[in-house]
Amino acid sequence: MKVKVVLLLLFILSTLIFAQTKWPSQIRLVSGPSGGTWFALGGTLANIWTQDVVQTTSGTGGGTSNIVVISRGQADVGLTTLAIFNAALKGIGPFAPNPVKGTVLFANLYRQYTYFIMRKDFALKYGVKSLKDIVEKKLPIRFATLTPGTASEYVIRTIFEAGYGINWETIRSWRGRVEFASYSDGANLLADNNIDCFAFQISRVASVIMDIESRVDVVLLPVDDEAIEKVAAVLGTKKFFIEPGIYKSVTEPVQTVGDYTCLVIRETLPEDLVYKLAESLWKRKEEISKAFVDMAELNAEEAVFEGVLAHSGAAKFWTSIK
Repeated sequence: MKVKVVLLLLFILSTLIFAQTKWPSQIRLVSGPSGGTWFALGGTLANIWTQDVVQTTSGTGGGTSNIVVISRGQADVGLTTLAIFNAALKGIGPFAPNPVKGTVLFANLYRQYTYFIMRKDFALKYGVKSLKDIVEKKLPIRFATLTPGTASEYVIRTIFEAGYGINWETIRSWRGRVEFASYSDGANLLADNNIDCFAFQISRVASVIMDIESRVDVVLLPVDDEAIEKVAAVLGTKKFFIEPGIYKSVTEPVQTVGDYTCLVIRETLPEDLVYKLAESLWKRKEEISKAFVDMAELNAEEAVFEGVLAHSGAAKFWTSIK
């Protein structure tokens, strides 16, 4: 009897050891450009996963390229936005014409809001109260967003194309102007009256918006329901509200297109490994949030959605803590 018990224990132990050997010796995380928030967050995640789960290295990357390199097996996990990921799954936008395979969702980390920031003097001059007014009045607007290739430019371009049926050339045909700039350069252009409206995606609390408000009077334009719904049908985006209390130019809720900063992961990674990565992230949430305030938004309800392709290990963990 004792021999049988010993043999059974040895079998269980050997099974566990074999399962463990299926894990890679290390995983590679791709983040964002050097010096940016994503780059810093990627380094933090790599450190905690190395301590808790498996050796993890972190390197630079980008929201679009991260999805592609993971699908090719050149990286294991990376930062992007949910809208860009949905575009990849559909094979549209920068991923056309072929849907990306082999990359799945690990978790939505925190919300991203789309801001359309207009100089107040321009809004008063032309009676602009919403984004739709720009389109319906065909205004000669001097408009700027982030550079092509960024998630911001792609989502904002899609809002105009899918939501209102216009593109950059349409705006130019109204004697308007479209420019591409960094956050800081766009803020300077708006404050110095070189553009009338600056649009981009960013998290709930953004220092760049506070900087703009300290230098010029602005309004934040709402996006109408019909446009929000049309964009959601294409990119799987949500309707979020920019609430009063953060920005002095916002005195009542402003509805806009909502997105998420998310982590995507290689589909072929073992389920138990991915479960442990998610468990580590959740347990260290408070610690991470001290350096990255937006990470306090991480929650089981929004981490994965029905209809979005998620890793089985991640889905198993986030479901277990709901």
